[in-house]
Amino acid sequence: MNEKLPSYGGQALIEGVLMRGSKGLAAAMRKPDGQIVVETEQLTGIYTNPFSKMPFLRGLVLLWDSLGIGMHFLTISANMQTGDDEKLEGPALYLTLTLSLAFGIGLFFMLPAALGHLAINFLHFNTWWSNVLEGVARLALAVGYIWAIGKMPDIARVFAYHGAEHKTINAFEAGAEMKPEIVSQYSLEHPRCGTAFLLTLIVLSIFIFALLGPMGGIWRYIVRLLLILPLASIAYELIKWSSNHRTNPLVELIVKPNLALQHLTTREPTLEMLEVSITAFTAMLEQENRIIEDTPNLVHETT
Repeated sequence: MNEKLPSYGGQALIEGVLMRGSKGLAAAMRKPDGQIVVETEQLTGIYTNPFSKMPFLRGLVLLWDSLGIGMHFLTISANMQTGDDEKLEGPALYLTLTLSLAFGIGLFFMLPAALGHLAINFLHFNTWWSNVLEGVARLALAVGYIWAIGKMPDIARVFAYHGAEHKTINAFEAGAEMKPEIVSQYSLEHPRCGTAFLLTLIVLSIFIFALLGPMGGIWRYIVRLLLILPLASIAYELIKWSSNHRTNPLVELIVKPNLALQHLTTREPTLEMLEVSITAFTAMLEQENRIIEDTPNLVHETT
């Protein structure tokens, strides 16, 4: 296939899958009674702004995708599995999201920074080695956390839907027929996965923070917070570049750790899970085509 395909992506939900295109998105979720519910949205606002297509700035749009739209549909999918009395909404929802974000920043950025600081004060490490220790601790915490939560049955099911999302996109990019029995034959790995983004961000932070000079007290933590968004932008560009140069043997070698880590965040999906993922992907494609038909001179983006 010589024509470059649009770069579609997705996210696992609770008993569902979210698929995102360049113009719209679709989420398919299976209710407890077995029915598959589909919700679609057209991407507007920041997604139609020219700045969202600019290198490095577009990485921030991806971050918003994960934190904003991703959490929105993750909440919808969670509420679909519970009774009316157990739904997470209103102030309780915003408090939960805030605490979750604070926990992630604290665990993966502030705690390793604190360990590096302690290494200087009590182990008499120099600045360079304390920053390296901080980076290694950050990587170990991330891998250990993913491995640990993957042992939980509910999270394991989410990881299986993650695998279904990867297989569906891989099947589409290979031009395969979108049937569960056929899609199941495709790989669990995908170079544009959010897990690859996370690992790239952490490894990149190791190199960048190791180059920083001595920082005492609160400044060590403030700088880490301020650098999260720039590092995320750079990590996105690296992922995008590597996914477009997979035929290069050196690039293939570089991305191997990213692909290997995905085996912690994916599981082999059932045919029923693949049915949900394919439903989401098909609904997203139909919406993309409908938006293009309704908007003159609009075409699929392949960047």
